[in-house]
Amino acid sequence: MTFAARLAFEDVHHAYGDLQTLRGVTLSAEPGEVLCLLGPSGSGKTTLLRIAAGIEPLGRGRLLLNDREIAGPAVNLPPERRGIGLMFQDFALFPHLTILDNVRFGLTALTSADAKREALAALDRVGMVHYADNYPHALSGGEQQRVALARALAPRPAVLLMDEPFSGLDSRLKDSVRAETLAILREARATAVVVTHDAEEAMRMGDRIALLRDGALVQVGTAEDLYHRPVNLFAAGFFSEINVFEGIVSGEMAQTPVGPVKARGFSDGAEVLIAIRLPGVEVTETPCGVSARVVARRFLGVEELVTLVVAGGESPIDARIRAGQLRAGVRDVSVTVNERDILVFERNG
Repeated sequence: MTFAARLAFEDVHHAYGDLQTLRGVTLSAEPGEVLCLLGPSGSGKTTLLRIAAGIEPLGRGRLLLNDREIAGPAVNLPPERRGIGLMFQDFALFPHLTILDNVRFGLTALTSADAKREALAALDRVGMVHYADNYPHALSGGEQQRVALARALAPRPAVLLMDEPFSGLDSRLKDSVRAETLAILREARATAVVVTHDAEEAMRMGDRIALLRDGALVQVGTAEDLYHRPVNLFAAGFFSEINVFEGIVSGEMAQTPVGPVKARGFSDGAEVLIAIRLPGVEVTETPCGVSARVVARRFLGVEELVTLVVAGGESPIDARIRAGQLRAGVRDVSVTVNERDILVFERNG
């Protein structure tokens, strides 16, 4: 069993020359927690992971493991002394070694017999013990991913770092391998920090999610927190497709092309941005709400993506509706908006 630890970043800064990549990030992964670092390319999430692993120098700030400083002004422990495991994006298995030898590669502090026993136990945990004598090229992508996970868990790290661990998998494999990985992490009771650019993946895996942008922390919380209570338009748009309108508040209401929406907490005259999630735009052939015309439809299986022009609106709006909800060829429709899918932000906030 792994003894989970608390990993904390305190006011972490980092730069590549003049390019600032991390700007005062303060964040912690609690014992036994799966923390997802989420953000677009260049947001600093992989740099944060590399600093934790000890393969990227810390510019300024501190890194603590169970309140013990492992990187900072006073100390900088090498990677092998941190008790932190790293699982690479491309799995990084050695092609000339058997699966068993790949997993026991890092168990250098153990005797040969003990290393073999620990490696077999790790392979058994991920359901790959029967492949111990095979070589990586004989395995599928999902199987290689499980071997890489076994290798990362074999030394029983207090914290496991995973950099885009499912990006190389076929889309049909991702769901099952991700679920298996999460179950293994729960069983191992290790603290895990997972880097991803996929909001749905973060919501599926993370106990909490840390959203980054341009090297700074935007918001930290549960999936429900970030989806239902985003702090700004960037956070809202990262977790769902949205239509965005500009408006001015009057009497705690703001006008949009799809009708007035509530803007509680804003003073009269305040300039706001109104975000409406695509599934919240309800389209019907029954006259109600605001009149609109269908200008494009795209069948997506269970859903359709519909583009509409609303009477009096300057730009088209999009909606996601259930496939077959509208008759083929229909043009004139009505639009209403579900209040729970409306988010209002200060324009300059």
